[in-house]
Amino acid sequence: MTTQQISDAELAGQPAAYWTGVAYEALIAYTRAQMAEKGYTQPQVWLLRNLSANDISPDGEGMTLPELREAMTSYIRPEDDLAAEAEVLLERGWLTRDADHRLWLTEEGEQARVDLARNAPAIRAALHEGIDDTDYVTTLTVLQQLIRNAGGTAA
Repeated sequence: MTTQQISDAELAGQPAAYWTGVAYEALIAYTRAQMAEKGYTQPQVWLLRNLSANDISPDGEGMTLPELREAMTSYIRPEDDLAAEAEVLLERGWLTRDADHRLWLTEEGEQARVDLARNAPAIRAALHEGIDDTDYVTTLTVLQQLIRNAGGTAA
């Protein structure tokens, strides 16, 4: 498929699966590049978030790598190496590991999670440049309907 200007009628005939795939890859690549420029990775953020009682974790309890992989199953990518990412966070003192191989968020890790979250609005703003919130909501509504039409579950 080309990305040259085409008419609305031609665009309406384009396969959504192609364009959602292109969008997904571009958005992930951009987001990860922005994070890398700041010295961290998306999987590192996910680890911190999944271990924080102030974020995704329901109780702030430690988790093993298999438990974390399971918790992230809907968004982790095949190339993401959680073991290697956790080692970086252990070295930084943001995580600790107990005798049962459970990872725990440290106070420094919680502060890092809060600090790293401050980068998200700038990334979102750059990605949403030139897109009205109404158009964005319409796009997501259409995507959710496509998901339901395909037999999926749109949250």
